[in-house]
Amino acid sequence: MNLSNLKPAEGSTKNQGKRVGRGQGSGKGGTATRGHKGAKSRSGYSKKLGFEGGQMPLQRRVPKFGFTNINRVEYQGVNLDKLQELVDNKKIKDAVDFQTLVDLGLAGKNELVKILGRGELKSKLTVTAHKFTASAKAAIEAAGGEAVTL
Repeated sequence: MNLSNLKPAEGSTKNQGKRVGRGQGSGKGGTATRGHKGAKSRSGYSKKLGFEGGQMPLQRRVPKFGFTNINRVEYQGVNLDKLQELVDNKKIKDAVDFQTLVDLGLAGKNELVKILGRGELKSKLTVTAHKFTASAKAAIEAAGGEAVTL
């Protein structure tokens, strides 16, 4: 050990960071490391989201196209294989209505439900929903069930 390799114990000192704007003698006075003039040198500066230094922002440069139909009706889809799975898990017995689907978390209480035809239905069910695809309706009736439209 000699004077060239002395250092304080681990964790005993903290790097305080530079104290800016504390007078000329500190070497960080005057502009307090912010440079001269411009928005960034001023107090209260905050850049707007998506600001690109005055260049036209990307959000405004890219072309907009298409439109949103305000009369569109959105349906929450529930497939036949999901209904069969619920029967297998004994969550439903012989009838499925909108309230049952809401309780099981398959649809929200303000949503419209459409029964879709993926998978196969083996059990006889009375299904009540807002809409049915043709294949789903055929499959339900082929299994001896009934498709009731709300």
